Amino acid sequence: MAIGNYAELQAAIKSWSKRNDLDSVIPDFITLAETRINRNIRIRKMETRVTTSTVSTQLYYGLPTGFVQMRHFKLNTSPVTDLNYLTPERLDNLWAGSTTGKPRVYTLLGDEVRLGPTPDAVYTMEMLYYKKFTALSDSNTTTELLTDCPDIYLYAALLELSAYTEHNEGVMKWTQLFNETISAIEMEDSKDRYSGSALRTVPDFKAY
Repeated sequence: MAIGNYAELQAAIKSWSKRNDLDSVIPDFITLAETRINRNIRIRKMETRVTTSTVSTQLYYGLPTGFVQMRHFKLNTSPVTDLNYLTPERLDNLWAGSTTGKPRVYTLLGDEVRLGPTPDAVYTMEMLYYKKFTALSDSNTTTELLTDCPDIYLYAALLELSAYTEHNEGVMKWTQLFNETISAIEMEDSKDRYSGSALRTVPDFKAY
């Protein structure tokens, strides 16, 4: 059975579970499965790059829609200024007053990112972050992850179905398969990311 879109995934869940009385709640299992997937996996398919500009004296900026986790944050200055993460408490200790300047660090508070020190001018920020996969629906029938890795959706949804039906053996079975698949996908992604020449240490250097 092909599993390439939302309808086919629902049909596969029904077939694999051998249940004909859960059609109305299968979309809920898929929604819960997507939450579990987004919470547990970090691969290149989730990486998204966005740029925006700071505003002089503005501390806080909204995070992009679907933000899950930061991968890299910088100012596109010359040379590039990497922004390092600090806890909110540590950032407050360093820049709680009215000090302004070129931002050097950031922290996350709710759905916002805070810079430190407060920008003294307009800078271009570039954020590389992990973004949630778009939820499947009747109008959004597939995702890149579903196309490449339908098993992760199936196992996660069957896990949620087993929890719903209080089938403990099923929960254990599908949890194990889900975790194994997550590990396999991330391992494959890591091999792709670092394929080519052997890894080696590159010493720091200064540009003159």
